[in-house]
Parts: sequence; structure tokens; C-alpha cells
Amino acid sequence: MPPETVTVPSATTAKAATGKGSGGGGERTQARARAARNHRILVYASRVVLLIALIGMWEWLARTAVIDPFNFSMPSRIWDQMRQWALHGTPQGSLWEQIWYTLYEALLGWVIGVTGGVVLGIALGRIRFLAEVLGPYIKVLNALPRIVLAPIFLIWFGLGPASKVASAVVLVFFPVFFNAFQGAREVDRNLVSNARILGASNRQVTLQVVIPSATSWIFTSLHVSFGFALIGAIVGEYIGATKGLGLLVSASQGTFNAAGVYAAMVILAVVALLAEGLLSFLERRLFRWKPAEPGTER
Repeated sequence: MPPETVTVPSATTAKAATGKGSGGGGERTQARARAARNHRILVYASRVVLLIALIGMWEWLARTAVIDPFNFSMPSRIWDQMRQWALHGTPQGSLWEQIWYTLYEALLGWVIGVTGGVVLGIALGRIRFLAEVLGPYIKVLNALPRIVLAPIFLIWFGLGPASKVASAVVLVFFPVFFNAFQGAREVDRNLVSNARILGASNRQVTLQVVIPSATSWIFTSLHVSFGFALIGAIVGEYIGATKGLGLLVSASQGTFNAAGVYAAMVILAVVALLAEGLLSFLERRLFRWKPAEPGTER
């Protein structure tokens, strides 16, 4: 009898039969990347369509007098107002000067508030005695309606930028402080113990263990705190100032120029969105080591 013939399947046949191979993982990765890209495109397109629909509805309602165009204005008038400010300036000076003035106050207040909140939050999170002494005072100050402090700052510091910076500082400080405090308290105790076993001092533990662990908590507060800084600057300018977008809002309201009020709000929204985008970019760069959360793209 002739010996039985054993056929050894080739590598190509085995890959085709099993559906697996060196290229299978790459194809799946490419498919997931395409699906994620298509999803992002769909999300962005839906946002644009929704925005266009809302603007178009607003314009149509105002032009057909369903809503009062004098009080509610309309997108076309708002655009004309912004174009006029950009080309011919505002009664207070160049539009870009007003934007920079407000942005300068918000940025300075944000930096001071973030620095103070992080330093004090980490300090109280690390030193229990300090937290027990200062804790009640911080809670009382946090309970105050901080917006009403703007007139007091105006009396103290005058119409210049100092009063607006102070308003921004008090709005930024507390959310950053509480996140930094909680981040310092939530540090893994095993990491601290291992660092101490290796001979780390209190300063080294704070700088090399506590602060890096609390960074994600701190960045969470930065996203909302810059918006608070803008609010503080705008409220201060609205109450009393010589320049700034808040003064534009106040002047437009005083002349019953609804388009001017909305135009200043649109400019503020654009500034806030740009700042949010910059913070998100920095966060992605700093936390590239963190795994992406389910359903999100990093």
C-alpha cells in the first residue's frame, strides 16, 4: 500500500482559514481608527448644523417679528456690529485693545488665583494642623457671594485693572484650592511610604510624589477656572472701568444697543473657547501616559 500523503497547509492557507495573521491586527486597528475618525467628523458636522440651524431660526424669528428685533436683535446685526468694531473701532478705542485689556486682567487674575490655590491646597493637604486652623476660615470665605466683592475691590483699587484682577483671583482661587487639597489628600499612601523607606524627605515627597499625583486634579479645575477669571474681569469692568469688553457691554446696554451686547458676548465666548482648547492641548501633551477613557479619543 502506498504511504499516506500528508499535506501541510501553507502559511497563506492557514491565515485564510483562521482569519488571523500578522495583518489581521493591523486591519482591525485601521478599522477602529477609521470608525473613530468618522465619528469625530459626524460630531463636528452635527455641531455646525445645529449652530447654523439656531442662528437661522433666530434670524427668521426676528425678521418676521415673532420676537422683538429691538430687544433680541438678530445675528446679521450682531455680525455687522462686530465688523464695525473691528474695522472702525469702538467708542473706547480699538476693539483689539479692549479684548487685550480684558484678557490681560483675566490672565493675570487666573495665574495668581491658580498659584495661590495650588500652593495653599497642597500645603493644607499635607499639613493637617494647618488645615485644622485655616479650614473654617476658608469655608466661610467660600460661602460668600464673591461677585458682590467686585464693588468693594472697585472702592479699594479704583477703576484700573487691579480691581478686575482681584475679582478674577477670588473666583479662580477656590475651585483650584479645593481640587489641589483633595488631590493631595488622595495620594496613594503606599507611594508615600515607599518614598520614605527610600529615604525621601518631606520636601522630596511633596515635590516628587504628592504634586505629580495631584496634577490631574489640578488640571480638572483649570478648565473651569479660566472661565471664572473672565467672569471676574467682565463683572469688574461692567461695574466701572476705562477699557475692556465689560465696558462695551455696559455702554451698549446704556444705549439700548442689543446687538452690541450680544457682539461682546460672542467675542467673549470665542476667547473662552480658544483658552479651553489651549488647556486641553496642554493637558493631552502632559498626560500622554494616561490611558484614554472609554468612549474618548486622546
